[in-house]
Amino acid sequence: MISYLLHSDIDKAKWDVCIRKSFNGSVCALSWYLDVVHKDWEALVEDDYVRVMPLTGNEKYGIYYLFQPFFTQQLGIFSTEILDSGVINKFIAAIPEKFHFVQINLNIHNHPHPEDYRLIANKNYLLDLISRYPELSAHYTTNTKRNLKKALSSGLTLVKGMEPNLLTDLFRQNKGREVKHWHDLHYQRLHQLIFKAMFKGMGDIYGVYSEHNELSAGAFFLKDHQHLILLFSATTQEARQTGAMTFLIDAVIKEHAETTLVLDFEGSNNPDLARFYRGFGAQEVSYYTLEINRLSFPLNRFVQALKGR
Repeated sequence: MISYLLHSDIDKAKWDVCIRKSFNGSVCALSWYLDVVHKDWEALVEDDYVRVMPLTGNEKYGIYYLFQPFFTQQLGIFSTEILDSGVINKFIAAIPEKFHFVQINLNIHNHPHPEDYRLIANKNYLLDLISRYPELSAHYTTNTKRNLKKALSSGLTLVKGMEPNLLTDLFRQNKGREVKHWHDLHYQRLHQLIFKAMFKGMGDIYGVYSEHNELSAGAFFLKDHQHLILLFSATTQEARQTGAMTFLIDAVIKEHAETTLVLDFEGSNNPDLARFYRGFGAQEVSYYTLEINRLSFPLNRFVQALKGR
């Protein structure tokens, strides 16, 4: 039986055991991580935590809705047992009627049968790191090899364990100027995630300095027993000329080669980013955005406001 649990009713110890034992478990679905990205998350739980689904809801204009929190590309249903389309559909049907609008991302192992909801396909890129580095780098595209050669001749230096504020400041001063929907709260949440992950031994920050000792690229990776997730990155304009991010990712691949980890690039539907990730030999996979609209016609005009949250 699938039960709807309020935040206060969730047994987080059992929840985390389920996520860790799930064949599709993710650090982003652990209770401590969800507590940071959406402190009052609720859940659907089957029996004694055999399968679980976090529900990240909110209320606006008197309308309850589910949305995808920042820093969680995929959530959905996690399972310690077989997970087929029928099970996925049962979980979706169990989403409480009080949520009038739903727009959440399922994970790559969630393949429901389309019913009274919309499924939007998204792209992600994964790289299995089990092979030796020479074998992994042999699958780099010609352009990636060219950029790496350029980077190696640019006098770049890799640093591991960089301060989180250096990474977020680098983003703010560059790409962050264009991202108008990011506010101080989002940066604070990111800092909290990074500090917690590093404290738990589940995260690392890498930085690349130019030959003039200026920070030109940085990235934060989440790590569990299955995945190495590129959660957040930042670059300067100069980094694009020196190949600093190619240099950084290549170093991470070299460090984790011959492990059972899968490097998760977390995207992207953006063609340029997709091309960059494919350049390292990453394989394209798909995951779905689940959209359910239970709003009556006069209220449909609020959908865009809800998406903007």
